[in-house]
Amino acid sequence: MNETTPTITPEIVAEHGLTPEEYERVLRIMGREPKMTELGIFSVMWSEHCSYKSSKFWLKKLPTEAPWVICGPGENAGVIDIGDGKACIFKMESHNHPSFIEPYQGAATGVGGIMRDVFTMGARPVANMNALRFGAPEHPKTRHLVSGVVAGIGGYGNCMGIPTVGGEMNFDPSYNGNILVNAMTVGIADQDKIFYSAAAGLGNAVVYVGSKTGRDGIHGATMASAEFDDDSEDKRPTVQVGDPFTEKLLLEACLELMATDAIIAIQDMGAAGLTSSSVEMSDKGGVGIEFDLDQVPVREEAMTPYEIMLSESQERMLMVVKPGREDMARAIFEKWELDFAIIGRVTDTNRLVLKSGGEVVCDIPVPPLVAEAPEYERPWVPTPPSPVLAAADALAGIDISPTEALAKLVASPDLCSRRWVWEQYDHMVMGDTVRRPGGDAAIVRVHGTDRALAITTDCTPRYCVADPVQGGRQAVAEAWRNLTASGAKPLAITDNMNFGNPERPEIMGQFAGCIEGMTEACLALDFPVVSGNVSLYNETNGTGILPTPAIGGVGLIEDVNDDLTGTGFAARDDAIVVIGDTAGHLGRSMLLRVFSDSQSDAGAPPPVDLDAERRNGDFVRDLIVNGRVSACHDVSDGGILVAIAEMALSGGIGADISPPDTGMPALAWLFGEDQARYIVTSNAPDDLLAAAKSAGIPAIVVGTTGGAVLTMGDGNSISLSDLRNAHESWLPDYMAVV
Repeated sequence: MNETTPTITPEIVAEHGLTPEEYERVLRIMGREPKMTELGIFSVMWSEHCSYKSSKFWLKKLPTEAPWVICGPGENAGVIDIGDGKACIFKMESHNHPSFIEPYQGAATGVGGIMRDVFTMGARPVANMNALRFGAPEHPKTRHLVSGVVAGIGGYGNCMGIPTVGGEMNFDPSYNGNILVNAMTVGIADQDKIFYSAAAGLGNAVVYVGSKTGRDGIHGATMASAEFDDDSEDKRPTVQVGDPFTEKLLLEACLELMATDAIIAIQDMGAAGLTSSSVEMSDKGGVGIEFDLDQVPVREEAMTPYEIMLSESQERMLMVVKPGREDMARAIFEKWELDFAIIGRVTDTNRLVLKSGGEVVCDIPVPPLVAEAPEYERPWVPTPPSPVLAAADALAGIDISPTEALAKLVASPDLCSRRWVWEQYDHMVMGDTVRRPGGDAAIVRVHGTDRALAITTDCTPRYCVADPVQGGRQAVAEAWRNLTASGAKPLAITDNMNFGNPERPEIMGQFAGCIEGMTEACLALDFPVVSGNVSLYNETNGTGILPTPAIGGVGLIEDVNDDLTGTGFAARDDAIVVIGDTAGHLGRSMLLRVFSDSQSDAGAPPPVDLDAERRNGDFVRDLIVNGRVSACHDVSDGGILVAIAEMALSGGIGADISPPDTGMPALAWLFGEDQARYIVTSNAPDDLLAAAKSAGIPAIVVGTTGGAVLTMGDGNSISLSDLRNAHESWLPDYMAVV
């Protein structure tokens, strides 16, 4: 395994994604010119993907603590207390660049990687979610990418036997050259059996388990830290190849070993593979690690130390095992037909020392490798405010009836049914899925109890590009609303910050603005950030994506038998009540996106009043928990009428809707996207309205459930069958085109 040591030229440094200034920092740390393996290690550890060098300054502003937070950002995943000695462990992470290059494997290994982040901490995964963004439907690559990504997500999750219970999918031309594949996994563990990554114990064995190491994925982290260009297809070899059947064996073997007292520390080999896992374990434990790379299980001949350390082959773990437990651990992994190899020892040197063929091929001091990684407060400029768009101006040139507008909206790419996607996912495996995909939040029972987790993913990028602060607030608030509308108490979020090139001040301004808005919302709603991921350089030839701070939220339902309310109309002759103020805000709305050529991206997004979000949401949750409403749905894209239509379709019951006489145009009231609103149904509306008035909560009855038709007060109507056909046809018809 000896490797030649070429002279490190400026060109080689640049190929490794390091600036001349960063390389000078490497020389100061090393006190000499690095060897190629050492340069590769600095390259991946200081990449944007691994070091967060452009985002750390801003991420530190996010609130991460609450009485129920057991472990916030910094470990493989976040951990929250859900009572009864149980913990929920969850995280969302991106696999954007790989999924654009090779959609099936990119998406599949994204799912595999996020599941490892969760079960490496001792949790059994119980649910997967995803947040997907694709380019314009008419773009020649979009259909191929949708097909590959959905198949990859379903293929990996289904083979693992973990239900994929929901998510979101949107289309926009800004993603033509950079799709987004954000995967989220939620797991449950005993609070006294949570595992961390800090190595400890001088002389303890460092053990490699799982699959063999190959050449797939080398420089994956570096590739994920750069823009695309016309040659992005040439980066296909940097995409990892996944094997979900091996990961299933790895999951069971790890959980079996975790039931013993053998493990001191454990770390998933994710981005940067053996490099990042060993460096993180060493740094967190304040120790050194020494490897004999000749002991690493490999599946290809003549692999160099550089290739072994930078490979991102999937389904691998690194752990430190207690003395005397090695044989027992080996027996477990060999029983599951997985590789088990002692490849090194914990030392007291604080150095990463790698040997191959009896020679030292790498000797790096770990503390400065981590602590002196670049951290930039990049120049940024705030996003110029968009003018508020008056309803009358927004509707100029739009002459369409409410039901005609509704039919076209629910059949649009962004609002149509995602059934075609969900049907490719096994969402009922494990037997604890309480609510199938399609509601405000997925509901998964805590096995063997009456309690359940509510899970959602949310973001509205068209708001974020218009006003990043409001967009950041709204992403968090909508996640909070979706959990609340399901009857859950929102507990915490994970985030996936997807943005363009941070070296452009306007992009860095989008990032800073979204962080500001998210921070405000998390504080106002007691909804801390416990884990997350940043994906930058989502650009192709200088054209960036819409700023997309995807939010994954988790909440708790104390009694899934009594405290759960569905989104579908549950009975006839119930009053339909809107909770929250309606001002008819149409800026950046779906109505304009679908019907206005001149103003499809015009105006400011709806303002987010966080005090109103808290008041209205707490009131609605109290109604649900006390059994005072029969259905609940939050109001978001498409406004009140789209929300009511979704409730009607879900429950199979129509409605007679009577918009109030507010003086605003009917289309603005029906399709405006004002925030902090919910639709609830009740058979005792007078009591509900009295309770709302007493609490200072805006509430108004706008209709009654019944029949098989949606009817407006002016007699305008559409049958549920026609509405369902419009809603459910677009995506399968689109994907059926050869």
